[in-house]
Parts: sequence; structure tokens; C-alpha cells
Amino acid sequence: MSEAGLQELRDKLDAIDNELLKLINERMELVHQVGELKAKSGGAIYRPEREKAIIDRLEKLNVGKLNRAAIEALFLEIFAISRNLELPENIAYLGPEGSFTHQAAEVRFGAMSSYISIGSIKGVFREVSTKKAKYGVIPIENSSNGIVSDTINCLSNYNLKIIAEVVLDIHHTLASNCDKVSEIKKIYSKDIAFEQCRKFLENFGLDEVELIPVESTTKAAKLALNEPSSAAICPHVGAKLHNLPILFENIEDKDNNKTRFFIVSDFDNAQSGNDKTSILAKLPNTPGALVEFLTDFDKAKINLTKIKSHIVEGVSIFFIDFSGHRDDENVKEIFEKHDESIKFLGSYVKEIDDI
Repeated sequence: MSEAGLQELRDKLDAIDNELLKLINERMELVHQVGELKAKSGGAIYRPEREKAIIDRLEKLNVGKLNRAAIEALFLEIFAISRNLELPENIAYLGPEGSFTHQAAEVRFGAMSSYISIGSIKGVFREVSTKKAKYGVIPIENSSNGIVSDTINCLSNYNLKIIAEVVLDIHHTLASNCDKVSEIKKIYSKDIAFEQCRKFLENFGLDEVELIPVESTTKAAKLALNEPSSAAICPHVGAKLHNLPILFENIEDKDNNKTRFFIVSDFDNAQSGNDKTSILAKLPNTPGALVEFLTDFDKAKINLTKIKSHIVEGVSIFFIDFSGHRDDENVKEIFEKHDESIKFLGSYVKEIDDI
């Protein structure tokens, strides 16, 4: 292609960018007006079901090269900027900075939001309950390691609502200032990350170097940045945050390792048409109580996607996910019949049936 032809294409791209900027600013002006109305009425700024409806509509209109994932990536960032214009609000997440939970928070709230790193799941719930943060982001389960007990305990003890779920594919990187693998003499990471990357370490002879467990992959990246002949196993976002060069991406043994996160706040979602509901059920200690409870879901044609038993303060309870919204008629009947046994945790847009 000639230089003149290339310049012509660049000029066209510049013209499109100029028009995009104009249109996005027009959108933000309308967002500002919406924010003023919501401030007067007390309406929630973050409406996951509304965002899903917009993306569903745009996907149906799409005739270009963008797929749904690309449309979501573009518009979720626009939504995040819009929310900050409407009403800047804090998002508390289980830290440290650069963790997978931090990454999950940014997926929903964008890079421009105000984030608070909290050292414990209980601390995240406390920040949201005391209104110091509007939203909290915490892990609920990992496909390899199961349910997070601290999250179940806090869902039982605090009166917050699950307003969204985020599912991340968990990928690890090997990051280091070393130019060659043979120069690495020690590796920092969390115990669980070492286990998840065991085959990679063996294949590159790195199982013979010193493997040093630390409390977070973020700390691992910090240590590897400053220590010669060292490396870190950490998320991509952690290496990027500390400007630590990445030698290998996606070094985990399993390619289907996922973590599911909850976003909690102080309001309920409207129906979206594709919802999931989470509850805690404390059933009578009598023969057949669980069978009767589950049979009612079957009779109501409600699809149970998860049921896990758990002990909270010495009492056995069940954490249950099912398809549907609390305001669906068949779900209402379950809640009315088992009102004393159920704690409603939230209805929210379904990202996935199960991990």
C-alpha cells in the first residue's frame, strides 16, 4: 500500500474517532441528567439487569466484526464511566491490589472507579454495611478448591444482597527480571498457585529451585521485582501493576480453572429474564426435611444449579443457587411455603449455571 493510501485510511479512522468522541460525550450528558433524577428519587446507580438488556439489544443489531465479548468489553467500560459521572461511589474488594478479586471488580466497575483494598472478606462486608463503600466484591467459589467458607459465613451474618456475579478464568504468569529461565534461583507465590502450576514447574526444571510461599501473589511480584535471580507466579494484572516482565503466560496446569465472585450491596435487582437466585436454607432436623424441600423446587419446575451444605456457628445450613428471580410466581410460592427456613441472598443476572 502506498503512503498516500495509508494516510487516507488514517484520516478516515481519525474522522470516526472524532465522531465517536462527540457521540460518547452526548451519551454522558444524558447520563448526567439520569443521575440527577436518580439522586432525587434515591434510585440505584448500578443496574446489572439494565446493562444486560442494552448489551442483548446491541448484539441483535450487530452486523460487523465485533462479537458479543467485544461488545461487552467496550460497553461495560462505557457503563463504568457513566456510573462515575452519575454518582462516584467506592468499591471495596478483597485485596491486595492486583489480586484476582481486584481484577473481577474492574471487569464490572472499570479502571476509573474508586477502589478500596480490604484485607478480609468480613472487612469487605463491614465496609458496605456501614456505607463506607457502596459495593463489595468477594470470591464465593473456585472450580478447583470449592466454596469460600468466610463468604458463606458473612452472607449469613450480614443483611446485604448479592446484586451480580462475575466469573473469571484464572490464569497465572511467570514474571521475572531474569532474561532466561536458567537464571531463576527462587520463585515467590501463594501455596495454591504453586500447586496449580506444578506441571509447568516440572517441565522447565523449576521444581528444583527454591519455592517460597508468601501471603499473596501481589507480594510475590513485589519481591521478585527487587530481588536478583528471582521470579513470581502471579496474575497478569499483578505483574503489570509492578512493571515486572512476563516470561510465560497461562502456566496453570488446568485450562478450565475458574473463580466465581459476588458483588454485594444494599438493594435488590429487578427481573432481567435470565436470572439466578441464591439462598441459605436452615431446615428442621427431621427425617425427610431436605427431600421435601428439594421436591418443592422440582414441582415448581425450578432448576437447582448448586446445593452445598455448610456449617455456620455449629449449625448445618445449605447454600443453594437456582434459575429464576424472587419475583417469579413459581419462586414466590417456594418462599411463602418455607419462609422460616430461607434467607434470601439475592437475585441477579446469571453469568453461568455453574463452574
